[in-house]
Amino acid sequence: MNRELGAFLRARRSEVAPQDVGLAVGPRRRVRGLRREELAGLAGISVEYLTRLEQGRTEQPSASVLESLSRALGLTDAERSHLFDLAAPRPRPKPPCQVRPELTALLERISGAEVPALVTGHRLDVLAWNRLADALFPGLCHPGANLARYNFLHDIELYADRDEVLRATVGQLRLATGRHPDDPRLVSLIGELSVRSERFRTLWAGRVVKERTHGVKRFRHPVVGELALRYETFELPGGGHRLSLLHPADGASEESLRLLASWGA
Repeated sequence: MNRELGAFLRARRSEVAPQDVGLAVGPRRRVRGLRREELAGLAGISVEYLTRLEQGRTEQPSASVLESLSRALGLTDAERSHLFDLAAPRPRPKPPCQVRPELTALLERISGAEVPALVTGHRLDVLAWNRLADALFPGLCHPGANLARYNFLHDIELYADRDEVLRATVGQLRLATGRHPDDPRLVSLIGELSVRSERFRTLWAGRVVKERTHGVKRFRHPVVGELALRYETFELPGGGHRLSLLHPADGASEESLRLLASWGA
């Protein structure tokens, strides 16, 4: 039985406003999001089949059914990928827990360009960093650190847009569970965060799925104050590792980052 697939479909269905997909909304409507029969009609499948999917009683829906549901629900690329992962889990090689020494050396060279750089694993373990990343994220960069624990469990006011950062953190972990459903350390991490953080429990229950590969992060740094940094995140060859690079989004942030680099040195 595929209960996770069913739970994900129900969660996404509840988030779609009927008027956004061209459906009329009557005055007596009490259902949040789409009714089951409405989604079935939009996806071109029977209500009975959708019911079995949402109850986890269908082992492996076809790719065409998943595509139809993705379109009907307006899923993002990350959510669509997660839907396919849940429907047909594929064996994946275990990601390495260490980075190549050559990559570590490259991160140090990037420090000279005043670019904070981090390598994280699929569980958001922090695997490698340069000195400027260490200065930018106080208390994060050390062996055994995990970005999800840092964001949810530490009493930090580092992010100006903290709620969006937390949603993205949960979304990335949700993607990881679809890709690595048999990873006991990932299951343990999610259990720990669920016990220790009410905000994590709320977001996790909502089946948030996000994959932020670029954008702007806004910081309130204890040393240099407000910073707006653009970030780019790249998947590294070998599977499971992601390289994140940050650079200034404006002139004031460029000056602040330069000051932070000299302080960190």
